[in-house]
Amino acid sequence: MVTETTNRDAQLLPDRHPQHDLFICDVADAILKDVMQHMEHPFYSLSKKPETRIRRYEHNGNYLEITPSVKGLATIYDKDILIYCISQIMHKRNNNESYSKRVRINSRELLIFTNRGTSGRDYMALVEALDRLEGTRIRTNIITGDEEQIDGFGLIDSSSIRRKHGLDGRLLWCEITLSDWVFNAIRAQEVLTLHRDYFRLRKPIERRIYEIARKHCGQQDQWRIKLPTLLKKTGALSPEKRFRQMIRNLAEHDHLPDYSVAFDAEADAVTFRNRGSMTITEAAAWEGHLSSDVYHDARHLAPGWDIHYLENAWRSWLGEQEIEPKHPDRHFLKFCKSWYEKRGAP
Repeated sequence: MVTETTNRDAQLLPDRHPQHDLFICDVADAILKDVMQHMEHPFYSLSKKPETRIRRYEHNGNYLEITPSVKGLATIYDKDILIYCISQIMHKRNNNESYSKRVRINSRELLIFTNRGTSGRDYMALVEALDRLEGTRIRTNIITGDEEQIDGFGLIDSSSIRRKHGLDGRLLWCEITLSDWVFNAIRAQEVLTLHRDYFRLRKPIERRIYEIARKHCGQQDQWRIKLPTLLKKTGALSPEKRFRQMIRNLAEHDHLPDYSVAFDAEADAVTFRNRGSMTITEAAAWEGHLSSDVYHDARHLAPGWDIHYLENAWRSWLGEQEIEPKHPDRHFLKFCKSWYEKRGAP
């Protein structure tokens, strides 16, 4: 129960630079939907100290291996750069502007966007973050029949930095080339909207928990998960006892954006409840028309599913992404095929 003296806003960082809603590509979800549908893994370090150990996850014959560079694994704060890049691409796409996987970044705008300071130390932190993003490598396998395909890729392919000449020269701009893996996920519309207070969360673990809640609870009224499972999903190295206390504090102060948090000690489970702050899906559901023939083909692509349920899900998704499909029938059929490949029969 939250006490009357609890100051929710005090648990957040100051809002240094007011900004609009953000967009994030859930990169972990984007690759694992195709490779290990029933698993979700943390790609980013939650530690403030360099993490150089190799992470490996296995499930049903598939594996995912994340190898950091000698400078350490990319952190959840380094991920801010990707959020910024993806936000810029989404803005251009929604405005029918041309875009590519090469993104020019104004360093000051990036710092303001991510609610950071603009001192010399903040600029140097960007350079270090780019090193970790470029150095973190991911390798995974896909088994199809009697063949195994092994792919390796990074979070970004390359980066270029311009700064004023001299020891105290500040960064002017950066140019980042996203990896095909990330860029293809963006083009496939694997994008979720983030609350702007995401960048005000003080602790790395709180950011990770918000991401998990945003993905799994989404627009639902609530979502429940066992505490040991939640700990595993976060990728945190904390002992379970310490993590449990952190969840208690999070529930007490109730400062997570978009979702309230409740901890059931007896069941050792965490419940996330939607605060109702996300209304874009219902408000902007696409209202275009489909041909009558498309439903027959859709039933073959997603056998066992209620085709009207899938249509509503598709329309809501289009609205949330602000997409106006040029060929609605083909777009809907592709959606049904992807839905069935990821979830199987109901």
